[in-house]
Amino acid sequence: MPAQKRAKRKTTAKPKRWSAAVNTDSTHPPEGLFNKSAATIARTLAMKKVSPKGPGSGMRMLTFYINRAGRNLSAARRAELAKAKELLSKRITREKQRKSQA
Repeated sequence: MPAQKRAKRKTTAKPKRWSAAVNTDSTHPPEGLFNKSAATIARTLAMKKVSPKGPGSGMRMLTFYINRAGRNLSAARRAELAKAKELLSKRITREKQRKSQA
């Protein structure tokens, strides 16, 4: 291919990720929360102060964080966050059972 043709090719800009524009007010996690232990993450995300709409909102925030971090998470950190999701899920299930019995 001649040098002139190669110079005319345009490079397309990478599209912006939709998650970069997410602006939510449903949860208010403290700074550095996702770097702590699984039990601390689950307990904090279930608190009314952090997730006023309930622990389900905290679960969505945790899932969003895991998806947003993507390949940048180490295997150990990903495992710890997965454990936090499991603990938070159990807490949500217990709350639902308590509400249905009352």
